[in-house]
Amino acid sequence: MADHGEPCTGSDASYCMNGGKCFKIPSMSTLTCVCNNNYVGSRCEQFQLESISDKSHETGMIAAIAILLILILLVLAVIIYYICKAQRKASRSTRDTA
Repeated sequence: MADHGEPCTGSDASYCMNGGKCFKIPSMSTLTCVCNNNYVGSRCEQFQLESISDKSHETGMIAAIAILLILILLVLAVIIYYICKAQRKASRSTRDTA
């Protein structure tokens, strides 16, 4: 930005907020700001929180895998329960007939 315009002077120098740098660009009729880190907007008026992790998709994938594993374990537990129940029923019926 600075390569294409001149720094603002006088009262225009305070046009940008939060430490942003103001520039006058000859081809534009308005002032332009170059914002500091974590600030965005035409006048650097909006604070933008930094992302803790650039790998948020990996966090989501880990959560999805964990949920999938829990579901698989739950299904296996239900299957084992019904197999044991059927075996007990079968052993009772063979004892009753003997």
